[in-house]
Amino acid sequence: MPMLDQVTAGAPQTGTDDLDLAETGVVGVTIVWADNNGIPRSRTVPVGQFGAAVERGVGVTPLFAVFDSHDGITFGRSPLGTPSGDIRLMPVADRLVRLAGQPGFAWVPGRQVAADGSAWPYEQRGVLERQVSRAAALGLDFLAGYEMEFHLSRADGDDGDDVRPIYEGPSYGPARMLAVDALAAQLLRDLDRNGVPVGQFHGEYAPGQFEFNIAPADPVTAADRQLLARQTVHAAARAHGLRASFAPLVTLGQVGNGWHLHTSLYRAGTNLLSGGDGPAGMTADGGAYLAGLLRDLPAVVAVTAPSLSSLQRLRPGYWSGAYTFWGVENREAALRLVPATPLIGAGHANVELKPSDASANPYLALAAVIAAGLAGIEDGLTPPDPVQEDPGTWADERRAERGIRRLPTTVEEQLGTLLTNDRIRSALGEELADAFRAVRVSDAAWAADRDAADAVRSYRWLY
Repeated sequence: MPMLDQVTAGAPQTGTDDLDLAETGVVGVTIVWADNNGIPRSRTVPVGQFGAAVERGVGVTPLFAVFDSHDGITFGRSPLGTPSGDIRLMPVADRLVRLAGQPGFAWVPGRQVAADGSAWPYEQRGVLERQVSRAAALGLDFLAGYEMEFHLSRADGDDGDDVRPIYEGPSYGPARMLAVDALAAQLLRDLDRNGVPVGQFHGEYAPGQFEFNIAPADPVTAADRQLLARQTVHAAARAHGLRASFAPLVTLGQVGNGWHLHTSLYRAGTNLLSGGDGPAGMTADGGAYLAGLLRDLPAVVAVTAPSLSSLQRLRPGYWSGAYTFWGVENREAALRLVPATPLIGAGHANVELKPSDASANPYLALAAVIAAGLAGIEDGLTPPDPVQEDPGTWADERRAERGIRRLPTTVEEQLGTLLTNDRIRSALGEELADAFRAVRVSDAAWAADRDAADAVRSYRWLY
């Protein structure tokens, strides 16, 4: 996804006045957050109660922090070891959006706080806000944007197991877009009206696969928009008798769905990934940011692609970023540097993280990326030379000489890299990191007696 200068689309219609909302036909406001599996969870309040929700929140169980991907509740995190307790879900009122595709409802992201209103250590949005504040203290600002891949299946006669792709013809062609002509028109219109600015939309590689990219924004806004975009896609698909899936892998053996995460960093308005004399024109700090990501890549990916479905997607040769290396415009690289060009300008430069998908909590994913990159800057790291080939075709010895390793392929390996990495674990916080661990262990136990195809099917309609 090209990281163009931030564009302005149709702005969200914000406000907290219940009467104002009701006059526009809104009957309910859905407050949404994402759990440690990247699954959106929500509460909907009648429009007349929204003002009260803004003041006092809505009660929810703290055990959402230890829900696994299949709605099992693990008590593997001892402070969350009983069904007792309550927290409050607080709407972030200035992000309220009247949903174009669901005219009876408004949408708003939520933050979780303790019952007395104090900070709650398992709250994911706050983890990202802390990293953004840490960057600001260093004089740095970030922009983040997403490429969002998803699969469209015919819903008529769908029993929830079979997949019937909307189109199985040539990849990337206009015929694939023609197959979803009416949906595409509504989706682009609804995304714009919902305040999600889109750079492009096209048919992707796999049968029934499509992609759009969200223009860059500050990290918290980018994470909010990612959640809102999902809601918008699902509503538009349903309106046209289709079913959307953002799952990392929809069908075993096929190309999966990535949510490639693009980031760029700035000091005093200057993009640090261009205008320097480092590799591909990076400044020293820009190179250090990339080097920090590379150093902590296995731990970062444990957060950005954490599910069993993610592990099945991350395969060499599929442009999913299965090895620990970076390259300039190398689409097999886990970290792809998209450099500035004379045509588009210095603001275009960004780093794309390939191993990132829908099973990641968007706030935690961005927090892990920023934490790793900032640590690289603080430690004055220098990146190794870029790799412009596919290391998956190399002998093991050649990869070892370049320090290139396969990213973890099991839950145990993923957790090992995450929990022994002080930088990423510290960014998450001890409580949240341990809840995240408990959820991953619970998922692995659930899948222990199931084959790979069953695991893929089990994630297919979660996202």
